[in-house]
Amino acid sequence: MAMPLRQTIKVATYLFEQKLRKREKFPLIVELEPLFACNLACEGCGKIQHPAGVLKQRMPVAQAVGAVLESGAPMVSIAGGEPLMHPQIDEIVRQLVARKKYVFLCTNAMLMRKKLDKFTPSPYFAFAVHIDGLRERHDESVAKEGVFDEAVAAMKEAKARGFRVTTNSTFFNTDTPQTIIEVLNYLNDDLKVDEMMISPAYAYEKAPDQEHFLGVEQTRELFKKAFAGGNRARWRLNHSPLFLDFLEGKADFPCTAWAIPNYSLFGWQRPCYLMSDGYVPTYRQLIEETDWEKYGRGKDPRCANCMAHCGYEPTAVLATMGSLKESLRAARESVGGNR
Repeated sequence: MAMPLRQTIKVATYLFEQKLRKREKFPLIVELEPLFACNLACEGCGKIQHPAGVLKQRMPVAQAVGAVLESGAPMVSIAGGEPLMHPQIDEIVRQLVARKKYVFLCTNAMLMRKKLDKFTPSPYFAFAVHIDGLRERHDESVAKEGVFDEAVAAMKEAKARGFRVTTNSTFFNTDTPQTIIEVLNYLNDDLKVDEMMISPAYAYEKAPDQEHFLGVEQTRELFKKAFAGGNRARWRLNHSPLFLDFLEGKADFPCTAWAIPNYSLFGWQRPCYLMSDGYVPTYRQLIEETDWEKYGRGKDPRCANCMAHCGYEPTAVLATMGSLKESLRAARESVGGNR
């Protein structure tokens, strides 16, 4: 796990405070979607399937910041759509960083170089660039040539300017252990990004491509082979060791979707950003009025093949914090990942 020490301490302190207050459900990170519009049409995403009127909407700054503060989460992942298309995205980031929230701006990087001057490097802020493979594979996944090269150029420039740069990679059943190894080696060793997040693709109901999502056993076999030979320890993966165990099939967990809630133009989405069973206007309603027990593998058929980080990484983090052995293990791997 390559989370910076300052961030690790803040999250650990936050979790300890929740335990002292005997809170059963609380957010680790908020998925904030201030718009649904995007400049790409990725095969595994259904956000741009919204009507034209919805795609034109942009969330006001006060509403976006207010939702995060309402939840109390220490971290924020700003997605969409493409957040860099929001005319006030820099102000949203500035206000959240000023409140010492850890902000990850998820982007396809097509606008990143043009927008860099709007942002200021900070230990509380990072660009999270979506990279699904090397040049040919990535451009195919986003249905446009040249995107990989632009993303690489943007990441290099951002790193040169002192920004933290992370990546987010989604893998499908068309991937092999070798394609995963190749892209993560490139990001880790050649581009030297600060952190990498990985996730098996989940069958998002509105995604144009419904044929290439991974099943549970496929996921376990794929990552078990990709992690072999010391790769897992060498890569700067932004995940708890237990979540990586989960991907390999060494551990299994229930879904904890309430820990990464989604807030969008429609309000708080339940149960998670991958499934929509309605929206509520307040975070409190989301937590108190959602039947969380009915979701997850073995409970809801839609969850049958889901091993996405939004549901299972929080469970792994909470399991880590509840075990001295696993906490020490995570600390050792965090130090190793930051060398």
